[in-house]
Amino acid sequence: MDMDLETAEDPAKGVGIEIRNVTMAYGSQVVLRDIRVRVKRGEVFVIMGVSGGGKTTLLKAMIGLKPPLQGQILYNGVSFWDAGEEGRQAMLRRFGVLFQGGALWSSMTLAENVALPLEEYTDLNPAEIDEIVRLKLALVGLAGFGDYLPSELSGGMRQRAGLARAMALDPEILFFDEPSASLDPISSRRLDDLILELRDSLGATIVVVTHELPSILAIGDHAIFLDPNTHTMRAEGNPRELLEHSADPYLQEFLTRGAGSRTPLTPGTGTTS
Repeated sequence: MDMDLETAEDPAKGVGIEIRNVTMAYGSQVVLRDIRVRVKRGEVFVIMGVSGGGKTTLLKAMIGLKPPLQGQILYNGVSFWDAGEEGRQAMLRRFGVLFQGGALWSSMTLAENVALPLEEYTDLNPAEIDEIVRLKLALVGLAGFGDYLPSELSGGMRQRAGLARAMALDPEILFFDEPSASLDPISSRRLDDLILELRDSLGATIVVVTHELPSILAIGDHAIFLDPNTHTMRAEGNPRELLEHSADPYLQEFLTRGAGSRTPLTPGTGTTS
């Protein structure tokens, strides 16, 4: 695996992820342009914005589903998309991904879903896998539910089961794609609390794609706001500090659900219409 020595990070600086000048496109349609951000190890990093702003597209580039048109994504100083297939696969084994709705296999029990990556990527015997599966389910509050099918559970429980599967290989980085989508407020808050508990107990870096304001303000250490009109990163910082100090009216409208703006705003312009 080739490492770009110029961009390798000093571990003491604590930078685990660097998105460097990334542009994303579908055909000739540019979705994101020149995105630049650094994420420290152990942070909850939030990619926020309205629907259609490119949040999930950026996530796809970070987890190996879509290469950037331009730019680099580096993990601990190593360029993911320049690492070659073997290098990328090695990095992917250090990731855990929770997709919308949990994305569980409907014909498999929760225990079988969580066991799947362990069976695929390790040489553990069935007894060892069973022990890890029970531990992961207990960590997300689903002890005793291993024999249940996803259809027998609530939406919040399916999300937690998906999280247990994402944690199966003890990842360094956990990625969440709209984790609170379709959840009721109580289930959403419980999931937020669980994300923080995992960050604190496991020391994992957590990347969350969401437009859910309560979650953004509850869990985010560091956030970027993507503008769907200019296809750029409009703001960066701690979301609670952005709410308190930013003078950008479009960002303020997003962070206050419009309560802080007297008249509608034209997306991407920061002006009233």
